[in-house]
Amino acid sequence: MAAAVFHQAIGTPYSSLHHEFRENSLRLNSNSFRLEIGVSRRGCHRSDQRNFCVVQASTSQTSVFDPVSSPSTNNTNNSKKKSNETALILMRHGESLWNEKNLFTGCVDVPLTKKGVEEAIEAGKRISNIPVDMIYTSSLIRAQMTAMLAMTQHRRRKVPIIIHNESEQARTWSEIFSEDTKKQSIPVIAAWQLNERMYGELQGLNKQETADRYGKEQVHEWRRSYDIPPPNGESLEMCAERAVAYFKDQIEPQLLSGKNVMIAAHGNSLRSIIMYLDKLTSQEVISLELSTGIPMLYIFKEGKFIRRGSPVAPTEAGVYAYTRGLAQYRQKLDEMFH
Repeated sequence: MAAAVFHQAIGTPYSSLHHEFRENSLRLNSNSFRLEIGVSRRGCHRSDQRNFCVVQASTSQTSVFDPVSSPSTNNTNNSKKKSNETALILMRHGESLWNEKNLFTGCVDVPLTKKGVEEAIEAGKRISNIPVDMIYTSSLIRAQMTAMLAMTQHRRRKVPIIIHNESEQARTWSEIFSEDTKKQSIPVIAAWQLNERMYGELQGLNKQETADRYGKEQVHEWRRSYDIPPPNGESLEMCAERAVAYFKDQIEPQLLSGKNVMIAAHGNSLRSIIMYLDKLTSQEVISLELSTGIPMLYIFKEGKFIRRGSPVAPTEAGVYAYTRGLAQYRQKLDEMFH
């Protein structure tokens, strides 16, 4: 199999999360492109005297016509109805500048290194034959860069476009007026709920220096326990509460409706989602680690998630032989571009 995506490591910690919801909806309609955006969310992480708040857009139902898409497009208007099969791609962002410097990053918005850019491009090559109808990222630039760079390698050649629903002006100014252009676009939804867990007072500190100061056991507990947070930060349990809730509320309905989805996010938010998909216990998830820039493929079929693994390369036969839908999609791409 491919380069290891899951490595044995260890987990994380706990705090309290508060959500305020503000209803706000928008619809863009055409014969071939329909996008509904609703529920602008304001989320606050509260721990002791400190609050951490981000406002980002989320989506309800999105349907994009694609003649090369998977066979279940007739279910797009009924999210309750299970599709035959859809793909779910999980991708941890490439190496960031603070990964390189061995600093605690958390929710600090740090871009990719040159190596991280290369990892994102390589990840894109690995998924270049897998259908993508919608993309979800965190609100942090390293995840968004990874998603955008990966899609530059996709053979379908659609353009990922970030949906801006922060304000009426943002919606109006980012409107697309060409129907042909809409057909060749993929909506990208940025959601703070998919952010990395907030490391509180560890953010910006060197990991080795922090271990020297507080002791390796204490830092290990902050980083790798399930329900113990660092000072004024989030635990893995807390991160899982928001990430899994968002997945179930916003992303799973898209899969049920027949959409193929890619999520570009972070080690802890993705581990939280994998905990839900694979039905892992809190003890099992703390020994789960994701490599940067390595995509993980799931097949969603008959209401169940089947972990397929990681595509080694665009020509990896095993990935596409696994389902008829993926094989048919790749065959159509070959016919279209050869």
